[in-house]
Amino acid sequence: MRKEFPFEKLEVWQDARQLVRSVYECAGAFPSAERFGLASQLTRASVSVANNLAEGSGRSSLKDQAHFSSQAYSSLMETACDLILSNDLGFTSREATDPILNQAYDLSVRIHNLRESQLRRAAQA
Repeated sequence: MRKEFPFEKLEVWQDARQLVRSVYECAGAFPSAERFGLASQLTRASVSVANNLAEGSGRSSLKDQAHFSSQAYSSLMETACDLILSNDLGFTSREATDPILNQAYDLSVRIHNLRESQLRRAAQA
């Protein structure tokens, strides 16, 4: 059994990891001509959410952690935008994207709350 990194225990990171899986499944159905276009942008943005949460967890100051939570939130907004655009362009259907957008919305609330908690605790320190 391998050892776990601390960020792997974070529920918000686990949710981001699930989002990445959902986004990759959705982007895999895009036209092959979009492999280096919107599909690539979408998958990179979703991976950035999880990466920023992991990187922030390794920071020693709460202010630094909050910065990376903000970055994760911004990447999540980019992911949501790309999903909506993929729908507008006919690369995918609402039936495919709506559950992922709901997943992203729920994750956005959790990341926002995490950031607020980090900032609140930093101010108290």
